[in-house]
Amino acid sequence: MSTAVNRYIIIGIILGIILGGLLGSLLGERMMWAGFLGKLFLNALRMIVIPLIVTSMITGVISLGDVRRLGRTGAKTLLFYLTTTAISVAIGIILVNLIQPGVGSESGAAAGNEIAKRAGEYSIFDVILGMVPPNIIKAMSETKVLPLILFSLIFGGIVTTMGEKGKPLKEFFESANGAIMKFVHVIMLVAPFGVFGLIAGRFAEAGGVAFADELMKLGKYFITVLIGLTIHAVIVLPAILKILGKKPVRKYAANMVQALATAFSTASSSATLPVTMECVEENNRVNHKASSFVLPLGATINMDGTALYEAVAAIFIAQLYGIDLTVGQQIIIFFTANLAAIGAAGIPEAGLVTMVMVLESVGLPIEGIASILAVDWFLDRFRTTVNVWGDSVGAAVIARTKEIRNA
Repeated sequence: MSTAVNRYIIIGIILGIILGGLLGSLLGERMMWAGFLGKLFLNALRMIVIPLIVTSMITGVISLGDVRRLGRTGAKTLLFYLTTTAISVAIGIILVNLIQPGVGSESGAAAGNEIAKRAGEYSIFDVILGMVPPNIIKAMSETKVLPLILFSLIFGGIVTTMGEKGKPLKEFFESANGAIMKFVHVIMLVAPFGVFGLIAGRFAEAGGVAFADELMKLGKYFITVLIGLTIHAVIVLPAILKILGKKPVRKYAANMVQALATAFSTASSSATLPVTMECVEENNRVNHKASSFVLPLGATINMDGTALYEAVAAIFIAQLYGIDLTVGQQIIIFFTANLAAIGAAGIPEAGLVTMVMVLESVGLPIEGIASILAVDWFLDRFRTTVNVWGDSVGAAVIARTKEIRNA
């Protein structure tokens, strides 16, 4: 998708938020019809989730090549990225439970009670059993994303081991993934109208006073996400860089400013990749063999900031609806946010799509996405910057491994 189209989407979403808020608050119930546009948009997002998971996850694994030949460097890189992403999600879950930005909302409490009844209780055993469903097709129809993600990852790994026999499957899923991505692009082209409908309908339904209360909570949610991203970017990743990467943190970060600024302005890890590689190799003198493997892979699967944001957003939405999530449900959010972030690569405004996966995994209402749209476009820039910073730290750490130093 071109820069001009991306700019249209971002500007359109901002205008949709402003116009929806103004018309919804001024005209009240006369704008209830706009909710139809919002529901249509959410249905389109929900419709694309299953094919997106299957094609993006399988294609992502296939792109790694034969998993049996991935080698120690590949295994260590994957372990590093999965570990840092898990840490970021844990930080987000802890913060949103401590700060509780959405607690006390009255507008969604009634609906939340019904949703909580439908969702039922989750134990750790339910989580484990749910990851291996007896019928994968039924799991698809019920939008159970966690087992589907696991199935797709394993299936993709098996395809990589099949050699020439697996080539038709590889080509099929790569073509299918390309088509699904274009489908997502089409949906995002109408996102401004969908956002307008969601915001206008919510203002009209909630009323000025109730929505003002939700806006206060949105501010706390925004701060919660920023605190989480800051802890991960300023404390966790620098500690890893210093201890495992053996690099001076201030100098390394200063040499990455151009890449981080590009990430913030473009909100795209993939678009920033050339600048990231230049800053890592030329400015910070990281081994080319490490950066040429670690950074492209990181731009695809390493989404620390995105995963943290999705976990916080899901629990925030549950709090808005007065739903008290069990430990089992939060564990599901933990795993789904980690895995869904992998599928976010290359998707404009990825949070709007992958957030559906996380919400569906524990039966939360996807209508709650409307509650975070006003700041999502801005937070997208912060989480992308953290993603790129995590990639660069990963390159420094992997460059210190024996396999790279002795190569």
